[in-house]
Amino acid sequence: MTMAALLAGRGPVRPAWWWAGMLLAALMTLLWPRHGHAESVELTTFNVVRSDEGVLLSFTASFELPHSVEDALVRGVPLYFEAEATLLQSRWYWRDKRVTRATRNWRLTWQPLTRHYRINLGSVSQNYDTLPDALGSIQRATRWKLADASVLEDETRQYVEFSLRLDTSQLPRPLQIGFGGQAAWDLALERTAVVPEPVAR
Repeated sequence: MTMAALLAGRGPVRPAWWWAGMLLAALMTLLWPRHGHAESVELTTFNVVRSDEGVLLSFTASFELPHSVEDALVRGVPLYFEAEATLLQSRWYWRDKRVTRATRNWRLTWQPLTRHYRINLGSVSQNYDTLPDALGSIQRATRWKLADASVLEDETRQYVEFSLRLDTSQLPRPLQIGFGGQAAWDLALERTAVVPEPVAR
C-alpha cells in the first residue's frame, strides 16, 4: 500500500479476479448446507411376502432428526410420523385398482418432567430414555398385515406402494408457515414392490 493511499484512507486496489473470488465465497457461505451431512431417510430392509394370512410387509428405515426438528421437539412441539401402504391391482383397461390401504401413525413428544421421549401409536403409548430408542419404534415394522388372502387374485399382478414420512400437516399452523421451504423438515421416502406369486403346492 502506498503512502498516498494511507493518507487518503483507502485500501489497496484489488484486481477484478479478487473481487470475483470474494463474491463466490460469499455465495458458497449462503448456499452451502449448514449441517455436516445431508439428512435423508433410507430403507435398509423392505420385504413384501404373500402367505396364508395375506400380504405382509416388513421394513427397517434409517434416519436422524435434523437439528432444527429436534430443537422444536425439545421445545414442546409434538412430531407426527405416518407410514402408508397401498395394495394395488394392475388393470390393462383402466387405472389400477386400489385393493386396500393401511396406515400407521405415530406421535412423538418430549416429556420434560420425566425427561423421557414418548411414542403414541393409536391407543398404545410407551416411554423411551433416548431419542434413538424412540425413533427405533417408528423405523421398523415386522409382518404388518396389509390385506387378507381372500382379496388376492392369483392371475393378476398386484403391487404395494409404501411411504414413510414426517407429517408436517399436523404441526401447529404458525410453525408450518415458519419453516416453509426448509429441507430439514422434508423427511420422507417411497418404495414400490410387487406382491410375489403364490407358492405352488
